[in-house]
Amino acid sequence: MNQLTFAEVEYTIKKRKTRRELFLEKLNELLPWRQLESSVAKYYARGGMGRSPYPLPAMLRIHIMQFAYNLSDPAMEDALYEIESIRRFAGIRLDRVPDEATILNFRHLLEEHQLGKKLFNKINKHLDRNGLILREGSIVDATIISAPSSTKNKDGERDPEMRQTKKGNEWHFGMKMHIGVEDLLGLIHSIETTPASELDLNMADKLFHGEEKRAWADAVYTGAENREAISSRNLDWHIAMRPGKRKQLKFADIERAETTKASVRAKVEHAFFHIKRMFGYSKTRYRGLAKNTSRLYVLAGC
Repeated sequence: MNQLTFAEVEYTIKKRKTRRELFLEKLNELLPWRQLESSVAKYYARGGMGRSPYPLPAMLRIHIMQFAYNLSDPAMEDALYEIESIRRFAGIRLDRVPDEATILNFRHLLEEHQLGKKLFNKINKHLDRNGLILREGSIVDATIISAPSSTKNKDGERDPEMRQTKKGNEWHFGMKMHIGVEDLLGLIHSIETTPASELDLNMADKLFHGEEKRAWADAVYTGAENREAISSRNLDWHIAMRPGKRKQLKFADIERAETTKASVRAKVEHAFFHIKRMFGYSKTRYRGLAKNTSRLYVLAGC
C-alpha cells in the first residue's frame, strides 16, 4: 500500500466541501462513465499514449475536466499537480500525473476519430433510458462562437474555416453552433456547426430527431415550415413574430402568444448559457471547425 502524501492527509481532514468538489461529485454520479469509456477503448491502443499508458478512465476524466474548466493543456497539468480534488476525481496520485503532451495526445485521439460526437450520443442514450429525453417537441436556435480575427500569428492569416457575419449593428468573426433541444427539459439532442456566415434557416432541417410533433424557433426561422426538407415532417410550428410586424399589430392576444413562445424558447438560451458562460466557451480554442466541434459535443453532453 502506498503511503499517503501530506496533501492527501490534509484533504481527508478538512471541514467542508468546495464548489469544485460538489460539481465533480455530480459529474461523477450523473455521467455514464462505463459507456463513455467503451466508445474510446478500441482507439486507445495499449502503448499509443507512451510506453506506460495511463488508465483510460483517468484520461477521459481529465479530458472532461479540462473542457468543463476551460483549461489549456499546460494549465490542466498544473491543476492536477496543485488540486487534490481534481486528482481524486481522475483517480490518480501525485507521483504519476500525466504531462501536457499526454493530455494533448489524448485530445487529438478523440478529435481524429470524431469521438466527441460518440460521447455526446452515449450520454443522450443514457438520458433516454432514464426517461429524460422527451420527444414531443423541439426548439431550434444558433449562437456565434467568436474566433480570433488577428493575423498576428505563425501563418499570418485568419482561420480559413471561420467567416464573418453581421448581427444587429456589429460584425462577428467565427463559427456558429446550431442546436435542437427538447421543449420541456431543454436537453440538447442535435448539434451542427458551420462558419458564422451560414444562415440559421439553412440548418433547421438537421436539428430535429424526427419524432417531434411541434417546433419552436425565433423570427429568423420564418418560412422554415415551407422548406422541402422540413414540410414533410408535419410539425406544429411556433415561430416568433418579427418585431416590426408585432409592433404594427399590438393586439393583446398576440402579445400573450408571443410571450408564451418566448418562455418556451428560453430553454435553448439556458443551454447556450452553460456552454458559453459556465464552461467559458464563448471563443474558439482551436483553429478549424472539426476540433471546436468535438469540444462542443462534449460540453453539450456535460
